[in-house]
Amino acid sequence: MGVHGKIWAAPIVAAALTLVRSTSCPAQADPAAEPAVLAVAKVLPAVVNINTERVIRRSVRDPIEDFYAQFFGYYQGRPREIRQTLQSLGSGFIVDPAGYIVTNQHVVARAADLKIQVTTNNGKTYNAHYVTGDDKTDLAFIKIDSKDSFPFINLDNISPNLLGETVLVVGNAVGYGSSISRGVLSATKRDISIENMDYKNLVQTDAAINPGNSGGPVIDISGRLVGISSAKMAFTPQGVPTQGLGFAIPADVVRDSVKNFKAFAEKHPGGKNQPAANETSTSSAERMFGMQLQDLNEELTDALGYEPGHGVLISGIEPNSPADQAGIERGLVIYRVGKHDVNSVKDIENLLGRASSGTSVDFTVGVVRAGGAGKRLETVTLAAH
Repeated sequence: MGVHGKIWAAPIVAAALTLVRSTSCPAQADPAAEPAVLAVAKVLPAVVNINTERVIRRSVRDPIEDFYAQFFGYYQGRPREIRQTLQSLGSGFIVDPAGYIVTNQHVVARAADLKIQVTTNNGKTYNAHYVTGDDKTDLAFIKIDSKDSFPFINLDNISPNLLGETVLVVGNAVGYGSSISRGVLSATKRDISIENMDYKNLVQTDAAINPGNSGGPVIDISGRLVGISSAKMAFTPQGVPTQGLGFAIPADVVRDSVKNFKAFAEKHPGGKNQPAANETSTSSAERMFGMQLQDLNEELTDALGYEPGHGVLISGIEPNSPADQAGIERGLVIYRVGKHDVNSVKDIENLLGRASSGTSVDFTVGVVRAGGAGKRLETVTLAAH
């Protein structure tokens, strides 16, 4: 028996050793060959970090002085000019070897003395200038001030944007360059409103989108463009916290907009900070008519004795503007634009969205005291400049 046992033991032990070797040492996949890794390597050289600095000049008065001037005839002094420097961080990506970059309009919104710097993935920093943009799509076009040739993302072959496909968010998350997050494309054709901004026809993803990602690319695992990171919904309009709700401007909108932006750039070579024909500023009322506006909140209506819940306060008038030349004064209230009642600055901006230079707009202005007393309204026609 012992001899027979020895004869059969050897094959059994050998088989066991073979089993141990095969289970403990599986073949290792090469991470460098992962599709997501290859996709990131393909687009990362074209992704940039964007740092903007703009100086805003505003004329301000002491609100206490204005209050006494209205009710007691107190002398109004000259307004003071204040300068405020605002900085913002965002992302973008190069779409042409000449150094043209597409990003979000809200990342590089034009203002006085706008300064833009971009840092490429190899650590080089360049000055850049604003070329054109479109508030309606929240897209902007800037150009690096250099004659170098740059790597770029080709928009001729974009992602099909299929529900459930893997997507990668690339950009400058919270100031950390070359950050990557991964998720799936979870919805298309989303319309949302975040912080008084309306976004239309967006794609939705559960990949993390953080401050600083705005303007950066969202790609699929083939390296094709899915869209541009635009917004993250942290809370619903009702204040309910959310998770995994990030939104991007779809690639086809980006492609078509870039085509229009390039056509504009060809017609305006070197045209630094020139607005496109369909571009509107942060405040159309101020830009076109010289009126600075403010929502009439409860505190203001109580202090001024105005009827609550109606109209928009005119908080300032630019000298020699259409509003100033028409005799409109600071402290009056806009109740109607054209045939439409208005109760917020957003209402007015929406109505003025298609107005352009030379357009005539009727404003119904005046004051309605609490309880309807002292109602004094008139319609003034202003031509935009």
